Amino acid sequence: MAIRMDNVGIVVEDLTAAIAFFGALGLELEGRAMVEGEWAGSVTGLGDQSVEIAMMRTPDGHGKLELSRFLAPPVIADHRDAPVNALGYLRVMFEVDDIDDTLRRLYAHGAQLVSREVVQYEDVYRLCYIRGPEGLLIGLAESIG
Repeated sequence: MAIRMDNVGIVVEDLTAAIAFFGALGLELEGRAMVEGEWAGSVTGLGDQSVEIAMMRTPDGHGKLELSRFLAPPVIADHRDAPVNALGYLRVMFEVDDIDDTLRRLYAHGAQLVSREVVQYEDVYRLCYIRGPEGLLIGLAESIG
């Protein structure tokens, strides 16, 4: 059986800021569009809906992130400030070439480290969690092995 992950979806309030943040991380904007009507709601179970989406892809083309801003129906829950041990969505982890350079770019877009510093796991990775736009939890890893 063949399977591949197509994308991870994240709902945001400020789509433009989220696009800028993930663009600074290194993802490329593949497209931005409105998804509306009963047909779209038949997939999500939300009925008639109006959603602005942006599809971001990793430079290698293998990973995608779908950013969505719901206009209708209104957002009914907010999990952005959930701690790392909360049930459900936790974080998206990205492997980067240079974690320090990546952090410098993301700080300009409001990113904040969750811990006091980037940590090193043996001689394998340097790792950190950051809060990105709207408090989204993002993991960064730099291979050093």
